[in-house]
Amino acid sequence: MVEGKAVSDADRELYGLDDAELLTQPTVYHPELFAGRSVLVSGGGTGIGRAIAVLYARLGARVAICGRRAEPLAETAALIRKGLGVEIATHAMTIRDPDQVGALMDAVWAGHGGLDVLVNNAGGQFAQNPMDYSVNGWRAVIDTNLNGTWHMMQAAARRWRDQGRPGCIINIVVNIHRGTLQTTHSAAARAGIVYLGRSLAVEWAPLGIRVNCVSPGAIASNGLRNYSREAAEQFRYANPMRRAGDGWDIAEACAYLGSPAGKFITGEALAVDGGYQMLGEVWAAGEPEYFRLGRGARGRGEGADPR
Repeated sequence: MVEGKAVSDADRELYGLDDAELLTQPTVYHPELFAGRSVLVSGGGTGIGRAIAVLYARLGARVAICGRRAEPLAETAALIRKGLGVEIATHAMTIRDPDQVGALMDAVWAGHGGLDVLVNNAGGQFAQNPMDYSVNGWRAVIDTNLNGTWHMMQAAARRWRDQGRPGCIINIVVNIHRGTLQTTHSAAARAGIVYLGRSLAVEWAPLGIRVNCVSPGAIASNGLRNYSREAAEQFRYANPMRRAGDGWDIAEACAYLGSPAGKFITGEALAVDGGYQMLGEVWAAGEPEYFRLGRGARGRGEGADPR
């Protein structure tokens, strides 16, 4: 997705909705569903995070977004200001630093009078043979996706506990159910978040804090620009529906879990993946020859075990 620009039909299949479409995309939700409620979206400057921020703003929420780079945050804020006539708060920071996370939460509480829904969308990975991961590369992915998400969860939960108010956490993870080939550092981190969430859903239930995950499959967004076009074009075929979803699919899943409709859901990992977890194989850095060999023969029933 190229923010701020229209995209061709071919690019839309890979990179998702443009900004104008985010503002007008149909939604099943009432436009005042989140009126009077405060929502914080990490990684809200681009891609899926931008779609989530736009949808919550369209549904009446007071939205704050954070991310490492100020420029895309400002672009998202300008889009919402111009397209919807509302202001959102932006905070350039890194979730990897607990002190910066604490300052962020203080700013959100001061500016919005509290927080109702935290969407942990910030994160990332790179495609590479795991044998070639550097120590720093491994640590960066784990620190952002696992540790950074934890810092955000704990900081919000402590404030909810201290004020005696409920809260809702939604973590955007990756689809770990079949593994994440050539992004196994991300699989390790996101599996940690899924099972951290399931544990905390029990421990924090007495506090009225719900914790859930949304697990996207192949999603047409600008995140696919991190991969070769050949690999990105193959992602859409790795599910029974034989197409990619888009950021709006993830945004609406987040709206559902954050709304009263999701009030009895906690500890869940909601897969929005076109069935990928039942039928899927994605090689983010290109399929190794070992797995290509004999694929046609196997499809014709040749080489089968004769027993």
